[in-house]
Amino acid sequence: MSPFGAALTERPLLLDGGLATELEARGHDLSDALWSARLLVDAPEEIVAAHAAFVRAGAAIVITASYQAGFAGFAARGVDRVAAERLLGRSVELARRAGPRWVAASLGPYGALLADGSEYRGRYGLSRRELVAVHRPRAEALAAAGPDVLALETVPDVEEAAALLTAVAGLDTPAWLSYTISGGRTRAGQPLAEAFAVAAGNDQVLAVGVNCCDPAEVAEAVTVAREVTGKPVIAYPNSGEGWDPATRRWTGTSRFTPAEASRWIAAGATIVGGCCRVRPADIAALSPRR
Repeated sequence: MSPFGAALTERPLLLDGGLATELEARGHDLSDALWSARLLVDAPEEIVAAHAAFVRAGAAIVITASYQAGFAGFAARGVDRVAAERLLGRSVELARRAGPRWVAASLGPYGALLADGSEYRGRYGLSRRELVAVHRPRAEALAAAGPDVLALETVPDVEEAAALLTAVAGLDTPAWLSYTISGGRTRAGQPLAEAFAVAAGNDQVLAVGVNCCDPAEVAEAVTVAREVTGKPVIAYPNSGEGWDPATRRWTGTSRFTPAEASRWIAAGATIVGGCCRVRPADIAALSPRR
């Protein structure tokens, strides 16, 4: 078993929060199609600083700034393929410099590369083979940089989950698989039991779970994930606020609370943290050392 896999016997293991949210709070405009990955080129030290804020808050695991990083996106900024591979590797290096116990290399869905919100719909019209062809080179570049785990995250449907698992197969790096969900189903509408079943017999997948969803949906999803796979479960929802694309503003109030997180742990979550709009102070409130 990998060292990271052995750490999953601990409970709970604390994950970081919204990296892009923290970078925006530090004054960076992330409206670029590369999102936080733009700063791999323009301001790498700021990525280290944002990661470090979560480490100081108690996070044992940080997720790299590679969620929306793809070769086409880098090419649009004049970055060739070799340099893009180096930048993907740099995301792991920068995360490591922040001093966490573990580094998870983010491998976001195809929709994230399109930068049009389609990761919250899925069903892109691509075959599984085409999706594998997109994800495999990114996975290879990230794995070569030596992360502790590949984070296959914000996955909207079962077809892409299967493609991602094929894309990382044979790499000497374990993975976790995390869906984004709504209404008790994947964003593409599949039952969660069907979604988690694709990882049930895959020894490379050390944990399964959900992220970038409403905190209120997590506990039930954790139960299903644990029952279907028997694997450790990861939970890192967003704050529960809503995004208004017309005004480009967040609406509502945060529902990310220690009490809510306690429900996820009670349901069987091994790793807990946050996604969009979850700040270091929110993670600190979950830390057992506080």
